[in-house]
Amino acid sequence: MTYCVGMVLDRGLVFMSDTRTNAGLDNISTFRKMTVWEQPGERVITLMAAGNLATTQAVVSLLDERSKSPEHREPSLLAVPSMFQAARMVAETLREVIDQHGDGGLRSDSTFHATLVIGGQIAGSPPRLFMIYPEGNFIESGQDTPFFQIGETKYGRPILVRAYDPAMSFEAAMKLLVVSFDSTLKANLTVGPPFDFHFYEADSLRVGHRGRIEPEDPYFQQVSKGWGDALKEALEILPDYRFGE
Repeated sequence: MTYCVGMVLDRGLVFMSDTRTNAGLDNISTFRKMTVWEQPGERVITLMAAGNLATTQAVVSLLDERSKSPEHREPSLLAVPSMFQAARMVAETLREVIDQHGDGGLRSDSTFHATLVIGGQIAGSPPRLFMIYPEGNFIESGQDTPFFQIGETKYGRPILVRAYDPAMSFEAAMKLLVVSFDSTLKANLTVGPPFDFHFYEADSLRVGHRGRIEPEDPYFQQVSKGWGDALKEALEILPDYRFGE
C-alpha cells in the first residue's frame, strides 16, 4: 500500500509520499514514489504514484525517457504548454501501460491499476494540481478540494480536514503532513517511512525544499510523540460520560 498527499497553498504546492511497498508480510521493500522534472526558470513538475508498482514504474520510466529524447521528438512533459496538457499526457501514458499489461486495461479493479497525483507550474500559468484515476480520467484541485490523497487515505485524512489552511506556512504544512503520515503508519503497517517531500514555491520555477524524512529523524520522533501525548491530554480534558442511576 501507499500514502501520498499533494496540497495547494497560497505559498505554493506541497507533496509528500511514503516509500513502503509490500507483497505480503515477509516481502517489504522501499521504493521512491515521487518524481520531479525541472527546467529552471521554465517549469517544475512533480508526480506521485500509488498502486501496482510495475505499472507506476513503467509510467515514470516512459515519461522520463520521452523527456530526454533529442529535441523532444516524442511527446514530453518538458514540452507541453500547460499543466492541463501535462496531466492529460500522464493519463494517456497510464492508459497505454495498463492496456499493454491488462485485458482491456480500463477497469479500476484491474491487477495493474494505479492512481497518480501530478502538480507543478509552467511559466505563464499558476501552479496547478491534478489527480489521475486508473481509468485515465482526472480532476483538478479547487477551493472545495484543495488537497489530494492517494493510497491508504482514511487514517491521515481527519487531521488534514480539520487543520488545513491555504494561508499556512511551509513549516506548518510540514508539521501537518508529518502528523497525517504518522497517524496513517500507526494504523496500517503497509505505510511506512522514509517519507519523501517537495515544497514548491509558487512562481519560483525551480525545485524547492526537497528531501527525505527517515524513521529516526529527530523532528519526526518529536512530532510523533508530541501528537500522541496531546491526544491523550485532550481526551482527559473532555467530560466523562455519566450513566443514569
